[in-house]
Amino acid sequence: MLFSPVSFVSTQMEPSPELANVTRVQQFILLGLSTRLGVRDVLFAVFLALYLLTLLENTLIVSLICSHGELRKPMYFFLGNLSCLEMCYVSVTMPTLLLGLWVGPYHLSFVACMTQLFFFVSLICTECTLLASMAYDRYVAICRPLHYPLLMRPQVCCGLALSSWVGGLVVSAVKTKCIASLSYCGPNVLNQFFCDVSPLLNVSCTHVALTELLVDFISAIVIFCGTLLVTLASYVAIGRAVLRMPSAAAHCKAFSTCTSHLVVVGIFYSAALFIYCRPSRIKSMDLNKVLSVIYTVATPLCNPVIYCLRNREVHAALRRTLRGRDPAAPRPGALPRLQSSWAQHQR
Repeated sequence: MLFSPVSFVSTQMEPSPELANVTRVQQFILLGLSTRLGVRDVLFAVFLALYLLTLLENTLIVSLICSHGELRKPMYFFLGNLSCLEMCYVSVTMPTLLLGLWVGPYHLSFVACMTQLFFFVSLICTECTLLASMAYDRYVAICRPLHYPLLMRPQVCCGLALSSWVGGLVVSAVKTKCIASLSYCGPNVLNQFFCDVSPLLNVSCTHVALTELLVDFISAIVIFCGTLLVTLASYVAIGRAVLRMPSAAAHCKAFSTCTSHLVVVGIFYSAALFIYCRPSRIKSMDLNKVLSVIYTVATPLCNPVIYCLRNREVHAALRRTLRGRDPAAPRPGALPRLQSSWAQHQR
């Protein structure tokens, strides 16, 4: 993830002379989600089905947004980016989860572990920024509707999305380099189903240097806490604007456009904050793995359902797609009515 409580208690120290002669760990052992054989078989079937369903759902959302002109709006543009991210996100963590359920505890090379960590952190950072961008989009739509076409023009939307992806890669490269440069001399057992920051720091046999601590802390503040504050500030402004609206119908309409995003943000940040910012006395690794399943498996699976469950435009686009109608073709009767209207205007 972005940061770990282990980092905040570390001090600048050099490796001891005894550690200098210890052979560096070349591979890690991932214990996986469960070590019980009977349970593993059932969980493998369940998570494989969830993985395929997640890919199907998010692929459907992306295809609908790309093929239907009425969905080419800033809100759906960010939703399409989020669906692409979820497909990448679940494809980074789910293969090792399934492999652990298929074969039990298994060895993962140091390079493969750091590669998985790089993509995981990158996608986490990108998701934080995308969620903040979506909150800003809702803020502009509700609080500054007259300026919405200007403030959320295509160039701005593309810039926000591109900065989310590139920013995640940059932050992840720095963090992965810091973690990879630590000494790992044993034990090399990670009680997790993928390579995450906290388990790796727990098995490191050297203290985190002050420079690395500062980099870790700053990236956490800027990406994780910064995007959370932007999201909260956007919804505080939205709440104030909605309360000033005169009618109850306007209240319901404004809140209905934000409910889905608030649910996704609540699930994602609640699980992440509890894992990485919980009190030090709560150290159950089994609880860690359960919560990790929530934001690495459940969230990518549920996001398309949450966003599209009450969205009439997505429902309409999906119905037309299932009926086989060309989304770009005019509806039956539309052309004659248009010609009749133009004839009356000429007269």
